[in-house]
Amino acid sequence: MHNTEIERKFLVSSDAFKAEAKTHYEIEQGYLCKDSDKTVRVRIRDHQAFLTIKSCTLREGLAKFEWEREIDVADAKELMAICLPGVISKTRYIIPAPPCNGEARCWEVDVFHGRLNGRILAEIELGSEDESFVKPAWLGDEVTGLPQYYNANM
Repeated sequence: MHNTEIERKFLVSSDAFKAEAKTHYEIEQGYLCKDSDKTVRVRIRDHQAFLTIKSCTLREGLAKFEWEREIDVADAKELMAICLPGVISKTRYIIPAPPCNGEARCWEVDVFHGRLNGRILAEIELGSEDESFVKPAWLGDEVTGLPQYYNANM
C-alpha cells in the first residue's frame, strides 16, 4: 500500500551488528506533535532533513500510515527549535538482511545518545505483516507494538 510502513522492532543483545554494518549516519529528531494516534516528526540525518507524519488510525495491525518528504536543512533546524521537549540523538547503522520474497531488506540499528545513552533498538521494514525474515544472532527480544519503545515516547 502507498504510504504504509510495516516494521518489527527488537532489542539488541550485543554490538556484533557493527561488524556487519555497511554504513552509518547521525540522526537528530524532534516531534512537533505526538499523541496516541499520530506524530509529526522533524529529522536531520547528516546533511539531509525530513518531515514525517505517522498515524496508526488509518491502518490495521502492524501497518501504519507514513508520509515523509525531504525538506531544507535550514528549515528543519528552525522546526527543531519549536519541537516538544525530548529531542533524540542517535547513530543509525544499516545492516543488509537476506532478501524476503525477492525484496531487498536491511536492518536499521539505532544506538541512542544523550539522555537515552545505552539504549539500542533494531528494526526491519517488511512488505507484509506475515512476511518471514532471518533474525541475526545479535537480535534480542521483540518489542514491536510496545509504546515505551516508540521513538516518540522516549
